[in-house]
Amino acid sequence: MSVTTADNEKWDINISSKTSLLDIDIKEIWRYRDLLVMFIIRDVVTRYKQTILGPLWFMLQPILTAVIYTLIFSRIARISTNDTPPILFYLGSLTLWNYFSETFGIISKTFTENANVLGKVYFPRLVLPLSKAISGIMKMLMQFVIFFGVLIYHVFVTHKASPNWYALTFPLLLIVIALFSMGAGLLITALTSKYRDLSFLVVFGIQLYMYLTPVIYPLSIASPDKQVWLWLNPLTAIFEAFKYSFLGANAGQWNNFWLGYSLLFTLVMFLVGLIMFNKVEKKFIDVI
Repeated sequence: MSVTTADNEKWDINISSKTSLLDIDIKEIWRYRDLLVMFIIRDVVTRYKQTILGPLWFMLQPILTAVIYTLIFSRIARISTNDTPPILFYLGSLTLWNYFSETFGIISKTFTENANVLGKVYFPRLVLPLSKAISGIMKMLMQFVIFFGVLIYHVFVTHKASPNWYALTFPLLLIVIALFSMGAGLLITALTSKYRDLSFLVVFGIQLYMYLTPVIYPLSIASPDKQVWLWLNPLTAIFEAFKYSFLGANAGQWNNFWLGYSLLFTLVMFLVGLIMFNKVEKKFIDVI
């Protein structure tokens, strides 16, 4: 009779604590790719499954909001859009902003809203925020189709928009926003696992942050000596580059220095968020 020791046993999956706060097991996430895809499909499909218009809400939300902003900020408040058609200006900015705000808001609730699942079933915890970022991109691209249609109209019919080759950098801008929203969301969800009050500040903070970002106004409305304070916002360079690329030189300002600053800030934010997420992941279930 032989006795099998634990050292001689072979396991398909070995669950162990992370040895480093920056430890990301890409192979393990790949093994759970089916779960990742399932989460993405759930986010995209089931959100509007029982609604009358279904996924069309993805299209209607930015359109309705852009129309309201055009009436309020362009017609009533008379805020300049630098000779760019207001509906095109707001539709483009809101399409980009909605992705950031929704992705950041959802990821910031990863631990609190999924505590029951995370406490019972093992899977790489990073799969959840990653699925939110990817599903958000899919929804944003659906909305981008509407923006692109309006853009084509103003390029060939009204001749009030002039995209340039910088529009090819759009995938890079989207990746930067995705990393920034993930990093900020991971940081907040790690902190809210212990300090619940932060969850109440997130909604207010996102609304306030929109007004600190050139979403509903062009950066040029601020005097040159005050623009630097807006440039310190890492999203400013992203939005100005987006508007410059698709709407023309009058809609946004292109500044390679501040774009590099946004990229560096985003990488730091993502690393800090990842470190905090990995640190809290080990013991968050005891805190929540």
